[in-house]
Amino acid sequence: MRRYDLDLLRYLQVLVEEESVSAAARRMQVSEPAMSRQLAKLRKVFADPILVQSGRRMIASSFAANILTRVQETVRAADSLVETQALADLANMAPRFTIRANDLIVSSLGLPLLRTLRQSCPKCEIVFAPEVDDPASDPLRYNSIDLYIGATMDALKPEIRRQTLFRDIMHGLVRRGHPILSRPITPENMVLYEYISVSRRGRAHGPIDWALRDHHGLERRIAMVVPTYHAMVESMCHTDLILPLPGIVLDHISMDALGLTTFEFPLSLPRIESFQAWHPRQDTDPVHRWLRETLFQVSKQVFAGKTVGS
Repeated sequence: MRRYDLDLLRYLQVLVEEESVSAAARRMQVSEPAMSRQLAKLRKVFADPILVQSGRRMIASSFAANILTRVQETVRAADSLVETQALADLANMAPRFTIRANDLIVSSLGLPLLRTLRQSCPKCEIVFAPEVDDPASDPLRYNSIDLYIGATMDALKPEIRRQTLFRDIMHGLVRRGHPILSRPITPENMVLYEYISVSRRGRAHGPIDWALRDHHGLERRIAMVVPTYHAMVESMCHTDLILPLPGIVLDHISMDALGLTTFEFPLSLPRIESFQAWHPRQDTDPVHRWLRETLFQVSKQVFAGKTVGS
């Protein structure tokens, strides 16, 4: 009779999710040789290769891919036995969660998240750490932040875990009566006007510029670069500059009161994907898992229509 324990199933889960011995080893905080030994044991127990070579990388075997959901459910159910006791004491805990996010996320999620967390844990606190130029991987690794909320283009180390919160698209924000609105908006008349670019790193160009250049041979003019989305909103009624903004910003702007309106870009642009990220050592910590699951549920409520499954 083939025998295995819960720890071996944890290794199976991580190997199939990562499809890499080295990435799985980093996530489980063991050496690569130790992870290779676990893979060999799994292959023997299940009489299946689990991971197979595909070009320069490994992929899950058909068998491993098909049982992944059941393995995840089994491990999660086992973890919940421990979590039940830990989470039962939330009312007496006073955790302090440090989350790194931009001003847009803080203004949208900050209060709803705190209210929801305090329903179960009245003494909890949230510290929103400011975004800086350095990638979030190191603060997550060194435990100086608990969670990072970022967007598609943010570079993170391979071992950092992430979960998509919502997807969004960019819109053009202009004053009411802007001349670009007087006729159908095309890539050609888009570039007749100057733009404001939003980047905390001072980068002027991005996906809009690449779409104009690669698909239409056009280039837009950037007149100003600002560090945050909210920096220029209230001033837009006094200029013919165009400010590209994601939809979740527009949901929190009083367009009529500010004399503003929006338009959709006539371009094939990638969707903005916002995610929460954490270090794998926090995967099974019950309080940290409760924080992540609460944030995900609050995001579904605040960004209704833009959220995705876990």
